[in-house]
Amino acid sequence: METFSHVRAIAKREWSAYFNSPIAYVFIVIFLILCAFFAFSVSRFYEEGSADLRALFTWLPWLYLILVPAAAMRLWAEERKSGTIELLFTLSVTPFQAVAGKFLAAWGFLLLALALTFPLPLTALYLGKPDLGATACGYLGGALLAAGYLAVGMFTSALTRNQVISFVLAVVICLFLVLVGFPPVTDLLSRWAPSWLVEGVAALSVVPHYDALQRGIVDLKDVAYFLSLVVFALFGTHVVLLNRTSTR
Repeated sequence: METFSHVRAIAKREWSAYFNSPIAYVFIVIFLILCAFFAFSVSRFYEEGSADLRALFTWLPWLYLILVPAAAMRLWAEERKSGTIELLFTLSVTPFQAVAGKFLAAWGFLLLALALTFPLPLTALYLGKPDLGATACGYLGGALLAAGYLAVGMFTSALTRNQVISFVLAVVICLFLVLVGFPPVTDLLSRWAPSWLVEGVAALSVVPHYDALQRGIVDLKDVAYFLSLVVFALFGTHVVLLNRTSTR
């Protein structure tokens, strides 16, 4: 019970930190504008006469590639730079509780931004007959993708006190997770690597797992992939913080 209360307190603190500055509002506005742009302009929504949001969900991994690391870069880097991380861990708060609280607050913020795109499916529903099941799965995929990118961003933020470095590292890692499954990359690896290694590297990509969800296919192995990515990255964050606290 005490663990839950500490996690909730950290989450509440981080949630307030987002909305105590105009950055959160700017982030959400930019995100919504870009989502509408990809959903209606890039997809040629009206010209094609196809009332669905496939274009939005197709571009979401690339949109998140910049926006999610930007939302995550301050989570630990700012604490380390200002020195409040030492104060945080002297208040009977464990690294696990701090990681869980910060992750839940940041993921909640990203989910709020995603939920605010609700006028887009309503517009598609008004103009036609979109596949509501595929749309719901697309949103589920977007939520899981945001969680995966966020966990990576938290890990890189724990590594450095410089927010810009954290942002760049997170973008590079997330870009790797996107590109590693693309044919040009796998074809290049197959020239010198055995097939089992190529298949193993390709399995690290978020793309096939996310694509299955946005097509309306909910497979437990795809959900498990994203949950594994989150757990692995948060575990890495926890280990980094334990090392920081043990050496201070």
